[in-house]
Amino acid sequence: MRFRPCIDLHGGLVKQIVGSTLRDGEMPATNFSTEVSAAHFAEMFRDDNLDGGHVIMLGAGNEVAAESALQAFPGGLQIGGGIAPNNAAAWLERGAAAVIATSYLFDGAAFSWERLAALESEVGREHLVVDLSCAPIGDRYVVMADRWQSETDLEVGKTSLAALSSHCCEFLIHAVAVEGKQAGPDPTLVALLAASPLPTTYAGGIRSIDDIERIDTLARGRLDFTVGSALDLFGGSLRYRDLTRFNGTTESRH
Repeated sequence: MRFRPCIDLHGGLVKQIVGSTLRDGEMPATNFSTEVSAAHFAEMFRDDNLDGGHVIMLGAGNEVAAESALQAFPGGLQIGGGIAPNNAAAWLERGAAAVIATSYLFDGAAFSWERLAALESEVGREHLVVDLSCAPIGDRYVVMADRWQSETDLEVGKTSLAALSSHCCEFLIHAVAVEGKQAGPDPTLVALLAASPLPTTYAGGIRSIDDIERIDTLARGRLDFTVGSALDLFGGSLRYRDLTRFNGTTESRH
């Protein structure tokens, strides 16, 4: 289990927003915003040997900031937000370790294996992370696309994780219902993700070391995690330095 840092970009700035409130023409609910550059945070993660984190571009106008972060930590960060076959390879050339695919993989509400194959062909399985951020719909967890506004036909479970695992190197999964709310992680989703055959990063609701330890127990050490609004770097109370020490003493069990 490892801490995977994140840099979320909105309007060219490093921000922490409630992802489910991101809509065209509206200001999202924002927990944190700073003029400190994305490159500054990337340099910090580089100096602390925290590779495998991600930069997420939330809408347009973030490309310059994203590229500066990748250049500050070449090969150390993944990139997501608007990734498609026509730009994926270019982001690898700019220094990304991998690209994170989200809404491109869906044709409307339907998951497209053809689109997945096109992206895999462009960058290779070893450079492709599939984002399966999902929300509880009845007794299922369903992937949400289009900035988490649209329900898709893809259910997150043992079968889908196994099928997708031969086409990508990792999964990134936000618990949409709790993301950005610092109300605790989604224990049912965490336990479900213990079945993942690939390295998987969980995000959503984490607010304390106790929450991280709970994730570790529920997922039997098989999940990595990221922390957003609760992290002191982004205005919260969970200390970044505690998490860097956590990485140094906790062995990944993937």
